[in-house]
Amino acid sequence: MGLGVGLAAVKGRFRARALTAVAIAAALTLAGACTTGGSDGGAAGDSPTVGLLLPGGGASRFGQFDKPLIEKKVRQLCPHCPTTVAATPDPALQRQQLESMITRGVDVLIVAAVDPQLLRPSVEAAHRAGIPVVAYDRLAQGPISGYVTFDGAKVGELQGTALLRAMGAKAHGGQIVMMNGATTDPNAGWFERGALSVLSGKVRIGKSYDTVGWRPENAFADMRAAVAALGANRIDGVLAANDSLAGAVISALHATEVDPLPPVTGQDADLAAVRRIVAGDQYMTVYKPYRSATDAAVRMAVALGRGKPVDSIATGTVDNATVKDIPAVLLPSVPVTAGDIKDTLVKDGMYTIAQICPPNLRSACARAGLTP
Repeated sequence: MGLGVGLAAVKGRFRARALTAVAIAAALTLAGACTTGGSDGGAAGDSPTVGLLLPGGGASRFGQFDKPLIEKKVRQLCPHCPTTVAATPDPALQRQQLESMITRGVDVLIVAAVDPQLLRPSVEAAHRAGIPVVAYDRLAQGPISGYVTFDGAKVGELQGTALLRAMGAKAHGGQIVMMNGATTDPNAGWFERGALSVLSGKVRIGKSYDTVGWRPENAFADMRAAVAALGANRIDGVLAANDSLAGAVISALHATEVDPLPPVTGQDADLAAVRRIVAGDQYMTVYKPYRSATDAAVRMAVALGRGKPVDSIATGTVDNATVKDIPAVLLPSVPVTAGDIKDTLVKDGMYTIAQICPPNLRSACARAGLTP
């Protein structure tokens, strides 16, 4: 069992929080945060205040899917639990946001870390204040009490398997480019290792990049460099770690006049990526049914906020650099190509056919079986 926070810690929160607040209150402001449900924070028995920190909002996957699903599940499980939310792609700002939530007296935190290592001192501060932390999507460093994510090795395996299938005869001895995620995100290495478990010994990796900050503009520049180094006609496939990177890769291939486009993988089932798949520019994405992840994270958070264990929620354990046997939920993912969209994304209510198929894609949608 990991370093969970139990009933004794809940009882000691007021004193611990007071000491922590004295140390950090004056310097910190919760930038970009809002509170719903009306509460001044503090230990709240059966109605704990839930703090939610995400690495993006707005049009990002986290803003579109994770945030509203988490808020909805909190309302279902704990109608009187206030929720405080902050979202930023800036690791330093996220650290400030987390520490400000400690000062405000939240009872439990759900944290999708921008930079797990940079955030570690703040996670440690939350632990000292008696506030359990559920790491969400990305494995945070420090004394966390639970972890919910999709199995990253399986995601990489799905991408690698799909890429080999799309490459056909070139799957044996062909040359690919790997556009991996940021080294600050432990999931990026997890995805890469999963992909390499399928690709190694079958294809040549002409270039492999770690995309700084997961930023598309960096992937665009790296892909242009790969084309210049390898040659426009000598790239047989691209393993792009997520859909944002895939979009940048495809833009770079168009900009360098690579024709035909090699197959390109993705992840997250972004709407723009689904449209690229219908159009034939992107080969596949990995769909992660977010509701199962958000439900598990909220169940963990509400239980911990009430001082209860989460062993019955967890399906296994993981380790980070600080804690062994952290209760964890590792969920499966689904590969999606053009022929799978209707029976996965549309069926699950992620998108409607009307959303996927604007007028310029209607003929391509019809070929993919995407008709009303």
